[in-house]
Amino acid sequence: MDSKPFQRVDRRIDHTHSILFPGSLACACAAIAPQIARNGEKGWLTWYSGVDFDHSWDMDSIDHRVRTAAFGFLEELNAIHGEELPRAVLAQGFEFEGRRVPLLGPQGIFKPAILAETPLSITTVPPSERKPRPYDDGFAGEDRILYRYRGNDPAHRDNVGLRLAHRRGTPLIYFFGLAPGWYLAAYPAFVIGDNPASLAFTVQLDAAGSLADDALRVHDGGGSIRRGYFTAEIQRRVHQRSFRMRVLLAYRETCAVCRLRHAELLDAAHIIPDREPHGVPAVSNGLSLCKLHHAAYDRNFLGVRPDLVIELREDLLREEDGPMLLHGLQGFQGQKIIVPRSPRNRPDPEHLEERYENFRRAV
Repeated sequence: MDSKPFQRVDRRIDHTHSILFPGSLACACAAIAPQIARNGEKGWLTWYSGVDFDHSWDMDSIDHRVRTAAFGFLEELNAIHGEELPRAVLAQGFEFEGRRVPLLGPQGIFKPAILAETPLSITTVPPSERKPRPYDDGFAGEDRILYRYRGNDPAHRDNVGLRLAHRRGTPLIYFFGLAPGWYLAAYPAFVIGDNPASLAFTVQLDAAGSLADDALRVHDGGGSIRRGYFTAEIQRRVHQRSFRMRVLLAYRETCAVCRLRHAELLDAAHIIPDREPHGVPAVSNGLSLCKLHHAAYDRNFLGVRPDLVIELREDLLREEDGPMLLHGLQGFQGQKIIVPRSPRNRPDPEHLEERYENFRRAV
């Protein structure tokens, strides 16, 4: 981020702050739900920002109150659904002082009618194996995100709104598409750069306490490092969650081995591990497995042949150790795994063969 003069904005924070990850039950009041006190009362903390403000973000305004309510609503959704949030619920939104406030809309840069100038959220649509995304938003390295302008006109009202969020240091919600109809919400998100030449904004994610914690000042260099860390962490979580969601949907939320149909107990297992150069996060490189069979697959207790037949280690087949071993593992010897209906989502035969050879060498 460019070196810029720092402004000091004093606000009272009565809530205990905490580090934000999507799904953290502490983030709403910690992020920006402070109770405001008049100057002179105890409890004032200082927020520093490296962003040139047109003016400080007015914490008494309807803008602040709507964002606070939105963050709190997302916390409730995270508690119900986990990190994977259904788009329909986000589009429906919440009620604020008698008015409905959606959290996202058809366009990526979204400002609900209740807000006067600055968007509430930005969205990157889910990956699709059928068609490319309309905008090539993406992580620039590990510590920042390039978010493309709407269209090619820097003066489009949506781009002007995000530019205003940049100047004011306004916290946003970033919705990352995981799979069609499913999103991960990361917040607070800040626009830290604007490049009309490349038609892109630069965005970073931050910790909840960053808006109020005197110990986490941006001017000492720690703010940029901290935001980079949180942005990198979200990048990992988005990739993991997106892969899991797309694989489970392709397998109809069913374990490929035992047919268990409880999504909470299912994982997306890589056929070729993601640490390998060709261990791509594609559905064809994944298997939907329950916790037991995922662990067995990763540790080479269980292998899957290129013809989709399950094979267990010989010593495991000879072992006698009660009904769990008998029915949970040994009973699937020689059976075939189930596969997605769509041929393009079925396991890649070459990946299966490579992984099966590794299984054979291990046993």
